[in-house]
Amino acid sequence: MFHVLKNRIMKIYLFRCFVAFIITITITACSNDELFGPTIFEKTNAVLDSTSYTYNFDSYLTDNYLKTYNLQFRYKMQDMGTDMSFNLVPATLDNSKKIAVLVKYLWFDVYAKVVGPDFLKLYGPRIIHLIGSPAYNPANGTMLLGLAEGGLKVSLFRINSMDPTNIEMMNEFYFKTMHHEFAHILHQTKSYPKDFNLISFKNYEPFSWQDRDEKLAASLGFASSYGGSQTREDFVEIIANYIVKTDAQWNQLMLDASKGWKVEITDDAKGNKITTIVEIPDADGVDGHEVILRKLSICRTWLADAWNVDLDALRAEVQKRQSNIPLDSLLLDIDKRK
Repeated sequence: MFHVLKNRIMKIYLFRCFVAFIITITITACSNDELFGPTIFEKTNAVLDSTSYTYNFDSYLTDNYLKTYNLQFRYKMQDMGTDMSFNLVPATLDNSKKIAVLVKYLWFDVYAKVVGPDFLKLYGPRIIHLIGSPAYNPANGTMLLGLAEGGLKVSLFRINSMDPTNIEMMNEFYFKTMHHEFAHILHQTKSYPKDFNLISFKNYEPFSWQDRDEKLAASLGFASSYGGSQTREDFVEIIANYIVKTDAQWNQLMLDASKGWKVEITDDAKGNKITTIVEIPDADGVDGHEVILRKLSICRTWLADAWNVDLDALRAEVQKRQSNIPLDSLLLDIDKRK
């Protein structure tokens, strides 16, 4: 038995070595083939060049991210830095500048003021990677908004479609995503209480969460439909939504959570299916309002005890800043560099 197993392991090992050898030869051959033309991706880390068209922006990123936080802010999309299963395009320079100053203003500067200047130096990501297009998952019809990879890298998608004047849209696609992904980084470093996982364990839908209406999700005690996919997403969605939602939006979420909801599907005059969400007596056995508050209390206590972070102070600073964003003056810090 052991001999047969050993022979199989050796065969697998030799086969993998052979495949690796063939791949190495193939890559080497392709790299010398000029038929493919020049690559659109940056091959090496660029050195600041005062004659470059992007010098002002590169200088801004070097001073405000690389030197301050030891973070690479990558706006030139790299082939090895993206998931090749998605059809993606680079971010535009203009929108890259806007998101760079906004990320600093609404994320890094907030933590520096509320928690301390060294917090994100120690625990923040080492790379922020901008992607111009969305990343769609055709298997379930969902769109990927962001990724936090191993606590080191945060990727932001859909940069070319951003509208800095629409704070609700900016929160949904970017800032909530950043707080969501950073909360992942924090809990991957220090685990949150396991009691959190037991609160809604019967109501998670890991494979069909996207089919659950937001109001229905709220009535079950989730801050979003995605929060109802699994425990760790539930945890970070509570934090992210609480930080970026205005008082009016948060109060509406809590109101929806206190009610009962039902999805109705009807046909219009042409036979097309119409989906609507209607209020019904709350009979699901879950007080969504109470559940969300209970989860929020655990998040608040964990952030304070594990990280010395005041969640309410963090939210207050974000709310103050996002209510009046001086985008033009923030961009001047890039344009004035020579």
